[in-house]
Amino acid sequence: MIDSLPRVSLAVALTLLMAACTNTPGGAADAPAVVADHGVLRIPEKSPLRSRIKVAPVEWRETPHVLIAPAVVEADPARTVNILAPLTGRVVELKVGLGAQVTRGQLLAVIASGDFAQAQSDATKAADVLGLAKKSLERAQGVKDAGGSAQKDLEAAQSAYVQAQAEATRAQTRLAVLGASTHDKGGSRRIEITAPQSGTVTTLATAAGAYANDPNAVLMTVTNLDHVWITANVAENEAAQIAAGQPVDVTLPAWPERSFHGTVQFVSTVLDPDSRRLKARIALANADGALKPNMFATANFQVPQPKAAFVPQSALLMNNDSVTVFVEVSPWAFARRTVVLGSDEGANARIVKGLMAGDRVVVAGGVLIND
Repeated sequence: MIDSLPRVSLAVALTLLMAACTNTPGGAADAPAVVADHGVLRIPEKSPLRSRIKVAPVEWRETPHVLIAPAVVEADPARTVNILAPLTGRVVELKVGLGAQVTRGQLLAVIASGDFAQAQSDATKAADVLGLAKKSLERAQGVKDAGGSAQKDLEAAQSAYVQAQAEATRAQTRLAVLGASTHDKGGSRRIEITAPQSGTVTTLATAAGAYANDPNAVLMTVTNLDHVWITANVAENEAAQIAAGQPVDVTLPAWPERSFHGTVQFVSTVLDPDSRRLKARIALANADGALKPNMFATANFQVPQPKAAFVPQSALLMNNDSVTVFVEVSPWAFARRTVVLGSDEGANARIVKGLMAGDRVVVAGGVLIND
């Protein structure tokens, strides 16, 4: 009997130990973190996941999609003028240099030209012939009125006058096109080339003493940079989303703290054969001259989109080939739902299918339920 006491004591001790383990927080009798209930995942009241899961309502809004495309600053072709010599000759004076700021009407260069002297001579001769024809017409009209001349003589004088008048007009028009001033009287051989617009001399291909023997050769280029173009290169698969009139925000590495706003002026109808991209041009005001041709830029097109649901990226769960979210069906009960993603909007994801107005989804800690 004495030997049986230690055995009884040992049995009692084991029983007490097992009872203690059963009541320990980490014991087998603890409530599970998640309970699966016919497709619904419930989080019990004492589950540690309750403090780690965050639920938020789905946002519904009409937010334009931002389409990003590389771009470059270009001079506006409508504000870029190539200066050519109207006639061959020698550049005797060059009044500007490369990069010079010029105003409309400012003298750029002076060219000595024998052809210009010939044009002035032709104008002088035409004016003299016109004067003689006018006198002949007046004389013929007087004789005809006195009855001493035939009608055909008057008609011949009238025809000669009309022809002389036409030739004089042609000669004077040619002089005006060549840039002759009103005080030139036929003796000058110099053509004064003036700026057709205000702007900057962006190219210069001549010098004082050089000969301008090719009438198609550009002497210099004057570019007005008060307005410039941003030419964006849009990928072929995104071209259908770009149209004239769309708002655009432009950023440049040269001005990281600034954003320039404009609208799409036109979209090319032909893809670039080398880059396979479509050119979209945006007009921007450039009064301060900050935008310079050939600067790199980024165009952010605001593409209108229909009203859609938005959830944080943290709410999305990859499930094989599909994307899912956990939707709250009742307090602390969630059901998995497959969604279809639209365009990526940074920290938020656009959901085009799978969610309804009023839905609440798990936006943090969903991966814990998923596991």
